[in-house]
Formats: sequence, structure tokens, C-alpha cells
Amino acid sequence: MMYIANPIYDSVFKYLMADERIARTILSALLKMNITKIEMRAHEYPNIQRDSLSVFRLDFAATVCDDDGKTRVVLIELQKTWLETETLRFRQYLGVQYQSPANVGTDGYGLPMIAVYLLGHRVGAIEDAVLYVRNEVRNVDGQLVKKGMPDPFVSSLTHESVIVQIPMLRGKVNTKLDRVLSFFDQTHKADMLGNEHILCIDEGIYSGDAEMNRILQRLLAAASEPKIRQEMNVEDEYFSVIEKRDTEILMLDHKLAEKQVELDMTQKELSQKSQELSQKSQELSQKSQELSQKSQELSQKDQELSQKDQELSQKDQELSQKDEQLKASIQALHNNGLSAESISALLQMSTEKVISMLS
Repeated sequence: MMYIANPIYDSVFKYLMADERIARTILSALLKMNITKIEMRAHEYPNIQRDSLSVFRLDFAATVCDDDGKTRVVLIELQKTWLETETLRFRQYLGVQYQSPANVGTDGYGLPMIAVYLLGHRVGAIEDAVLYVRNEVRNVDGQLVKKGMPDPFVSSLTHESVIVQIPMLRGKVNTKLDRVLSFFDQTHKADMLGNEHILCIDEGIYSGDAEMNRILQRLLAAASEPKIRQEMNVEDEYFSVIEKRDTEILMLDHKLAEKQVELDMTQKELSQKSQELSQKSQELSQKSQELSQKSQELSQKDQELSQKDQELSQKDQELSQKDEQLKASIQALHNNGLSAESISALLQMSTEKVISMLS
């Protein structure tokens, strides 16, 4: 058994990948390509003084030999993180690479890009340790386009990806890729030492494999390097602060969620009250309209009654005037010597009424 430095730490991983031969071995296995030459490229993102969510990044320019013997240059954008982070941060970094003039070939097209993600966490419910996201070009009928492919224009605008879920590595060493990834398998942590910086590896499984033994020796050297051990301690402290911060954020998010639920309930109650008040207001408005209509009808009836009263008063005056005229006529006839009976017969009135008007 050998005790080696844990390459999940950024400092150890950087030390490991600084060896051109090892970087070529690891990336050839991951990409399933024959990489004949590889070069680590400088970029604007620092690795030790990294961003608040610790996304460790390395850029490589790799010369790949295809099955037909032709060589081509591809960009490999490797990103590694311990913690779950927003995919936007990965996309922003790739966006910078797409924009960089340094990533344009002599033919004027962007160099083909492959993104490699080494994740210290699971992706949803996916159980596979390694995921390959390949580009396919299909026509309108859904058929795979082979003629003219690969095309530099298409390759300039799209990229393939390899995603490794480190927690899903289960100690298998059946293939070359399995052997490469076994150095990242966290089930090998030396728990008896109480130190996550160290992995306990059975060197016998790599017997006769010069490339794997080179990786083993490189990680063994990293374990005894004081500077690297110190940087791992710094990373532990750094992540401890982040975990504390994330816990506080989680608690605050929980409290905010509870407050939001209370606020939503209050708003719902207020909305319900508002609807009830609005309904009451509509009912009152309707009642007010009905009362106003009744009032208008009563006012119209009053006007009609007043008009009837005026008409009746006018009729009374006319009748009174006619009575006076009739009385004057009866008196004149009586004065001319006619008896009440004669006047009654002449005017076709009862004798009693004639007598009453003469009195």
C-alpha cells in the first residue's frame, strides 16, 4: 500500500498536471483520443487565489492524431470544483475562451474545444461516473450528416464535453480510464490517519503499467512536498469558511422561505378581504342605484300627482264659475217672473236645485 496526495485538492492536481506526460496520459484516457503533444496554456484566472466558489481551471492545447493519421489541434478547457456551483460560472469561462483571439487557428476558424468537468459532487440523479456529451450534425430528416464532416465552421461554434462525477467512482480498474480515475476515487481516503489529504492506494493494481506508476510516483512526491501540504491546509481552511458561509446562507434562505410563506398567506388573506370588500362595495353600489331609481320613480309620481292636483283645482274653478253663471241665470229668470217649476222645466234641472240656488 502507498500513501499518496489526494488529487482532488487544487494544489495537488495542479502539481500532477504540470507533468506534460501525465497530463497527456490523463486527458488521452478521459477524451478517448490519441494525444501526441500537449501544452498547458496560461490564462487570466488564478488557481490559488481563485473565485469564491472555487472553480479550478486549466487550459491545454493538445495535438491529436486521428485514426486516419491526420493531426489536429484542439483546446481542452478543464474545470474542477469541490462544491456545487452555478453552471453560469462554467459558461462564462467558456465564453471567455470563445472570445479570445488566441484560440483562433491559422485558417481563421476557432480551434475545436472540449470542456472537461471534474466534479466533487453528483449531478442530479445520474449514477454514471463519466458522461460524454458528443456533437451530432443531422439534416432536416434527422439523418446523420457524414459528408464534409468534420467541418471547421461547425467545430468553431460548438464543443463537446466530458463530465466526471468523482463521488460515483467505485474502485473499478478494468480499463485505462478506470485506472486513471482510480487516483481520484475518494473511497481510498486514509481514514485511519484522520487526514483527507492522503489516499491509500494498492500499487499492485498498476503493476507493469509505466504510465500509471508515473502518476503514482508523482502523487507520492506531492504527499511529501511541504509547500503542497501547506496549500492543502489552506484549501481546507478556505472550504471550511465556505461551508460555514453556505450553512448560514442555507439557514437564512430557510428563514426567508418561511417569511415568504407567511407573507404569501397574509397577501392571500388581504386579497380575499379585498375581494370581499369589493363585492360588498359592488352590492352597495347596486343597492344605491336601485334606491336612486326608486327615488326617481317616486319623484316622477309626485310630479304626476301634482299635475293631477293642478288639473283638479282648475276643474273645480271652472265648475265653481259655471255654478255662479247658472245661479245668476236662474236669478234673472226668477226676477222676470218665472216660477221655480218653470225654470226647472226650462233648464231641465230639478226644482229642488233651482230653489237652492235662489235662496
